[in-house]
Amino acid sequence: MQLVTRARILGKTLPYAKFTGSDVVSAEVLAVNDSLPIRTSGPVHSGKVRSVYWLTERDSARLITERGYDVAPDSQLAVMVISDRISAFDCVWHGEGGLAGVPGKGAALNAISHFWFAEFARAGLARSHILDVPHPLVWIVQRARPVMIEAIARRFITGSMWRSYESGVRRFCGIDLPDDLRRDQRLSETLITPSTKGVIRGVPGIPEADDTNVSRSQLLAHWEAFGFRSVDDVDHYETLLREGVELIADHLTPLDLMLVDTKFEFGYARDANGQENLIYMDEVGTPDSSRIWDAIAYRSGSVIENSKEEFRQSLLRHVNDPQLLLDYSRFEERKRYAESHALPVGLLHSLSKTYVSVAERITSQPIVVPDRPVESIMATLAGDFGLAA
Repeated sequence: MQLVTRARILGKTLPYAKFTGSDVVSAEVLAVNDSLPIRTSGPVHSGKVRSVYWLTERDSARLITERGYDVAPDSQLAVMVISDRISAFDCVWHGEGGLAGVPGKGAALNAISHFWFAEFARAGLARSHILDVPHPLVWIVQRARPVMIEAIARRFITGSMWRSYESGVRRFCGIDLPDDLRRDQRLSETLITPSTKGVIRGVPGIPEADDTNVSRSQLLAHWEAFGFRSVDDVDHYETLLREGVELIADHLTPLDLMLVDTKFEFGYARDANGQENLIYMDEVGTPDSSRIWDAIAYRSGSVIENSKEEFRQSLLRHVNDPQLLLDYSRFEERKRYAESHALPVGLLHSLSKTYVSVAERITSQPIVVPDRPVESIMATLAGDFGLAA
């Protein structure tokens, strides 16, 4: 799978650093990704990790024609730039010595998501919002109308579900669990436990708050409020989620990796024939959006994380008061702490090795990371896509 072409500026090839999981990672990180000189139709939307540059109507139409994207001719496109910033417990963290992110993180996550989306399409599941991957830190995407749920699939009982179960809860998103489960146990079937994406207002029985658990019966009863096109699409999203999860889990098994739980997002977008379809959105199957365990360790009775959960647990051990990270009511205090406190670089380098190693095992390709990310991104977008401001 070809993910990157070396960019050239004034006839000179920009240098890239090639990492493997065994390397000591120390490349420059992309910390600021919302100020690139990309021609847009309005303000840049900047999230904790990604920034979205919505293109003008003219540039969108031109790229659709020039590059033959399978989307409606009047679709709006965007350049999505992923940074190497690391977010946990709703805060962005940094390391000592000015290390403002996790080296190689953005390229690793981009490569993994692109790999899974290509596999989903090859298996006949559904396409994604990604139309092009011109650079290790860039996607060209189609604007989609999101479904307002985070589709969470759980194959093991761990994390927040285990903590609730241990406290006596037995019903999750309308699903009843038996009384004899053990921590980190494989569930008898994959459970779908969706939560709200944003605030859903005016729906009986659903609190007006982000990230609220909802049941399948609530989705069926209020499908329009959640942005589904029809009640049948509630079944369709579940099918796409289950089949996607099974594909990922089956691929990971011979790699001695285990998919524990994961989050998908869905939306609607029109293809070149004008047909609106349910598609995959955001990222999928990455160590940021999933728990991934080492299978050999699990078979011997222990859990070794190969995901961002490793970083979360390291943070909990690092801070003097772990409740600072766990107590939602202390968010402002936690945010100030994250902004002022530089973490030991070893925490970020350890996570970097995990991300790069997992990405290379999944994709069977080396992860290629630009030494000078901003320059190489703009060389690609200006030269090949004509999008320099």
